[in-house]
Amino acid sequence: MLDIEAIRSEFPILSRTVYGRPLVYLDSGATAQKPLSVIRTIDGLHRELNANIHRGVHYLSEQATERYEEARAAIARFIGAAEKEEVIFTAGATASLNTVAYAWGDRFVEAGDNIVVSEMEHHSNIVPWQLLAGRRGAVLRVLPFDDEGRLCTGRLAELVDDRTKIVAVTQASNTLGTRPDLRPVVAAAHAVGAIAVIDGCQGVVHGGVDVGALDCDFYAFSGHKLYGPTGIGVLYGKRTLLEAMPPFLGGGDMVDRVSFERTTYAPVPLKFEAGTANFVGAIGLGEAVRFVERFDAAEVEAHEQQLLRRATEALEQIDGLRIYGRMPDKCAILSFNVEGVHAYDLGMILDKLGIAVRTGQHCAEPVMTHYGVQGMCRASLAMYNTEAEIDALEAGIRRAVRMLRG
Repeated sequence: MLDIEAIRSEFPILSRTVYGRPLVYLDSGATAQKPLSVIRTIDGLHRELNANIHRGVHYLSEQATERYEEARAAIARFIGAAEKEEVIFTAGATASLNTVAYAWGDRFVEAGDNIVVSEMEHHSNIVPWQLLAGRRGAVLRVLPFDDEGRLCTGRLAELVDDRTKIVAVTQASNTLGTRPDLRPVVAAAHAVGAIAVIDGCQGVVHGGVDVGALDCDFYAFSGHKLYGPTGIGVLYGKRTLLEAMPPFLGGGDMVDRVSFERTTYAPVPLKFEAGTANFVGAIGLGEAVRFVERFDAAEVEAHEQQLLRRATEALEQIDGLRIYGRMPDKCAILSFNVEGVHAYDLGMILDKLGIAVRTGQHCAEPVMTHYGVQGMCRASLAMYNTEAEIDALEAGIRRAVRMLRG
């Protein structure tokens, strides 16, 4: 089994205090903490290997370029890509999804077409498709979920038709924790010649992915939720699709030849990596992947599920507390409200007790609308969390409820 204390020792921030109390960090769904190996990698690059990639013949540039491409290869293996050229580095999942919306969408979506997205999506997997639909005269269709948090994949048959060009769904909801069965989603898209786009921000952390086995066309995730740096993300795309797409951004390093008459482009993936790349972030993300690969994925999943069960059972005993998202295979995300208590007030009191949770709409306002609430509290767990922290969360909520209800 996992040695949780040994894992925690690799995350320096977990030993600090907040308001004189030990930090209980339960907001990894927003951003995960960074292990020493990632911190040292980033520090070492700035200290000893800071040089632009793909542009220089000197030692520092060549070494930085080699490590950048090694990170690309490591990530390709980690997600099951057929080749490293199918991995594009971006600024994050939002940038990845917008790249698909502009580069693929503007070329292939036409007036009268439709785009299907699920009701449980993060705004990053809604707004780019709305903007695309507006530009191209397409229609946005919504695949709903039920009150238990189950994605209604049985509705695919009525929503996906021969004018569907894109089906975009999360691998794991950042609010409900739901991990929908993506097989019927991908199959429905491919049956009509549409592409399947998957938001993997939470899924790549909680359970992982094999994009080859999933057969999705595009897959997006952010590094900072996978114990890596901020400002770096990944877009996986099938090579045939990437080659058919025009570049999204123009500039240095994404070109083959440039003249005032005509510009030709570099091959994928460089065609989509215009400008000075965040090579420090990419190399740091490669190190984060190596960190994750040190642990047995099944053991990590079992540990997180045990924490989720403990938290669910404990919070269910609190009078007036409602948990949103009750699917049995959900990932370690727990969103809730307490009757008569505002989510922000609850979150602020927990903060004074050293407990960090997320409050608000979690960039998933349609989920809030579904349940008729303004916001929720969310505890999102990671491999470094402990049962003692779950107990602290329960005690903190009970104390806050007593204070706020008078």
